[in-house]
Amino acid sequence: MRYLHTMVRVNNLDESLDFYCNKLGLSEIRRMESEAGRFTLVYLSAPGDALQAKAHDAPLLELTYNWDTEDYTGGRNFGHLAFEVDDIYAVCQNLMDQGVTINRPPRDGWMAFIRSPDQISIELLQKGAALSAREPWASMANTGVW
Repeated sequence: MRYLHTMVRVNNLDESLDFYCNKLGLSEIRRMESEAGRFTLVYLSAPGDALQAKAHDAPLLELTYNWDTEDYTGGRNFGHLAFEVDDIYAVCQNLMDQGVTINRPPRDGWMAFIRSPDQISIELLQKGAALSAREPWASMANTGVW
């Protein structure tokens, strides 16, 4: 397993970039905009992690700016922790065997979500290319929120 990023939703991207980059000293590593999804993702790195972040796409802070404004309440501004895993199906099965609910099963062989006991959302991402879809995961429904 490898730590990838932490996602935080922001209301004002320029103000947030000023804080994280100009004041805190982080650097923008990459950016993605989705017109269809109406959001912008900006990935930042701490100065001591910049070389590793550029080479390995981790560790990063992901700022998520949703173009349609929303007041984030109840911790909704904090998104999730993300970890890369060698075999998403094996990891999810191991977690289920230990009583962990898979909130968003890895139907696509790529991504799953679980929650910590404190309800922190944790994203699991398959290392490399997505695995071929397989049962029981492919037909498994979401449980709760993720």
